[in-house]
Amino acid sequence: MVLNDDHNTFEGVAFALASVIPGVTYDRGVALANRIHETGQAIVWSGLREPAELYWSQLQGHGLTMAPLER
Repeated sequence: MVLNDDHNTFEGVAFALASVIPGVTYDRGVALANRIHETGQAIVWSGLREPAELYWSQLQGHGLTMAPLER
């Protein structure tokens, strides 16, 4: 889950999502960035734990504000 923050741009969030999450295009990333902005958060991927941990780490590396992984 990606959380809204005050330091990432829509374009930066869209680029990060499109770069990391399989099947997410830049346009889909913009739509997700808009949802994050409007609601404060969005689930950007759901699936098995191992890839979830990888995507979480990569998105955090892009500077996105992430919710803690559920353990």
